Amino acid sequence: MKRVLSVVLTIVFIISLCGCNGFDQAADTNLGTKVDLQDIETSTDIHIRDKNLLYSQYDNTEIVTMYLTVSTGNEGEGTNHTWEEINTYSAYDYDEMGVERYKVAGLLQVGNEDGLIPGELGYGQIAPNCTVQIRGQSSSRNPQKNYKIAIKDNKGDWRGQTTIALNKHQGDGLRFRNKLAFDLLSHIDELMGLRTTFVRLYVKDTTKGDNAKFEDYGIYTQVEQLNKTALKAHGLDNRGHLYKVNFCEFYRYEDTIVLKDDPRYDLKKFEEILEVKGDDDHTKLINMLEAVNDYSIPIEKIIEEKFDMENIAYWMAFNLMVGNIDTQSRNFYIYSPQNVDRWYILPWDIDGMLRRTEYKLVGRTDYEEWESGISNYWGNVLFQRCLKSEEFRKALDLAVEDIKQTLTPELVNSYAQKYAKLLKPYIYSARDLTYAPLTKAEYDKVVKGINAEITDNYNRYKASLKKPMPFYIGTPQTKNGGYVVEWESSFDFKGEDITYTFELSKNYNFKNSIVKQKELAIPTAKFGKLPAGQYFMRVTATNESGQKQYAFDYYRLDLGKIYGTKCFYVDRNGKIVEDVYAED
Repeated sequence: MKRVLSVVLTIVFIISLCGCNGFDQAADTNLGTKVDLQDIETSTDIHIRDKNLLYSQYDNTEIVTMYLTVSTGNEGEGTNHTWEEINTYSAYDYDEMGVERYKVAGLLQVGNEDGLIPGELGYGQIAPNCTVQIRGQSSSRNPQKNYKIAIKDNKGDWRGQTTIALNKHQGDGLRFRNKLAFDLLSHIDELMGLRTTFVRLYVKDTTKGDNAKFEDYGIYTQVEQLNKTALKAHGLDNRGHLYKVNFCEFYRYEDTIVLKDDPRYDLKKFEEILEVKGDDDHTKLINMLEAVNDYSIPIEKIIEEKFDMENIAYWMAFNLMVGNIDTQSRNFYIYSPQNVDRWYILPWDIDGMLRRTEYKLVGRTDYEEWESGISNYWGNVLFQRCLKSEEFRKALDLAVEDIKQTLTPELVNSYAQKYAKLLKPYIYSARDLTYAPLTKAEYDKVVKGINAEITDNYNRYKASLKKPMPFYIGTPQTKNGGYVVEWESSFDFKGEDITYTFELSKNYNFKNSIVKQKELAIPTAKFGKLPAGQYFMRVTATNESGQKQYAFDYYRLDLGKIYGTKCFYVDRNGKIVEDVYAED
């Protein structure tokens, strides 16, 4: 993966100006082969590259100790709250209350287990130097919160960062997956990573009184916040456009993604789709979304003019190889340098990777069926259009093979064993023990099996290329005294014919199905009148080669998904009521 740096084109130009006619001979002598000018990388290359030196400055096995003293601040800063309030409400609670997330004043100090260290952030300070609030969305419902610590202006920084994101990763039995992911990214030149560090946090809550003492809050992962400061640190344009993808499938979103001076502009609704982290002139973003949704323009031309095929291919390939499923429409950033009409995907929030061993151990059914392989990205307009392109699929396949050679079982295992040895004593003691998803024995089994998941994900990727693509099932409609239900057509990369199987049942395991219709040539099924009650329907697509695929729809259980299944109700009047919680 690590490549020899290309000769800079300007050297050739300078040599030619000097009248040197021995360039080919020098090239043969020093490089062993004649230099092809087409292979020389110039300063106008469209690819982005990270600064690898950033990751060699600190020991990736260290645990930094942070001491946080929280206090009730003032109304002007919005910090007039208690630590109990900060740890009580989730992001969804704030949405219901219609208020901004509460903050408290904080004094963040960095040291070690013996105390503070001279020269580190907060040393010798007694007044608050930061504000603290929860961070994250779905994770904010967990008892153990993630924290966003914002250092105030002129109060210093920590390793060049003034926004400290501390992630607990309560749902991660290993508690090191996010760091492992970014450490693995540092081995892949084609993608930009972020600096990460393990942190042991101690908190003194003075909002309860002056007699408070520091309490051990256990292990966190600090992840470099992707913002203007991070862009500059990694050699990118900090004046450019940067959006955090909260839920964006690259539709046009005409009523929401609009310019600031548009009467329809509502920043809150805008950021439910894309959170603005850089330049807020959205003209370039809108032009890109319009191009992506203009099917008269070949996707190859759109990629050439608006994106970087290498960037999309390697980003998708990395997520496929590590099984980072929750990236169809969120958990990444899009970035575009100023004065450059091109967009790049930047990785973010990768703690969902390499989970199948753990899920199998605890009996979860997630990360299966269409969530395996390229079908996971079929519901996104941009990614679907890319995948329909043979040129892109070739680029993706090359990226997958490249990453497979880099993320060897030995590499993954070396990180996993090292981090397990480092963190396990902390996870199974004090505060984190209460919320540990795995027993010690289970923890060891997951660590031991995690390196094999790369090969498993590679095989799943290869298998997914042969399958039909997933689709959505519609809601049944009354017709001629019965019902008719339609669904989207599936897609096959080889152009094979596809038939469908429709099943209707009173239970989600489809035992004793009420209706089962096979080899349907068109995406439609009809069935008779139903008595009041709850029903489940499932649709499966099969191509000529016998490869099968379920619909996107699923029914949610406590321990995972029932794939390809849509739940609905029939009321006493025969009216269909769709189960709105089935895909929550």
